[in-house]
Amino acid sequence: MAHCKFDKEIARMKRIEGQARGIATMMEDDRYCIDILQQMTAMEGALRAAKAKVLAIHSNHCIEEAVQSGDAAAQREKFGELVDLFGKMTR
Repeated sequence: MAHCKFDKEIARMKRIEGQARGIATMMEDDRYCIDILQQMTAMEGALRAAKAKVLAIHSNHCIEEAVQSGDAAAQREKFGELVDLFGKMTR
């Protein structure tokens, strides 16, 4: 498989997927609610970290490419995407 800029984040998402399965199992086993909530909080933290890393990759790759291209339309598009994203994240 060719090197992907998301290799580490793919591995992180697979770990998060495992956490989600573990939480579902805890719920099926009727584990103590606080234990389940603590695991959910840990999973949310891992997902936030993954999201921040993907945003950094986007900034360092896609946005930088648009800025360096000198293409004003591409720059506006990338800026608009970020504005939309941050709007969704604050809902």
